[in-house]
Amino acid sequence: MPVDHFTSLITLRAYIGPDDEELAMILLRSFLADENGATAIEYGLIAAGIALAIVTVVTNTGSVLLSNKFNSISAAAK
Repeated sequence: MPVDHFTSLITLRAYIGPDDEELAMILLRSFLADENGATAIEYGLIAAGIALAIVTVVTNTGSVLLSNKFNSISAAAK
């Protein structure tokens, strides 16, 4: 009896199809439920906020300290 490869492939594909769709749905649900990326973004935003606060404080304090230092050096040089 000859083997019809085309029919056997279609039958095999029809048999595998629902499993692939089920696997795709499982992966999609898993992807949508995963919150690791959101947590990383939240930590990144927190770190950026802290860095911005540090830069602001250091800039303001640094400029005050530098102007005071330059004023004292200028007064001492006169």
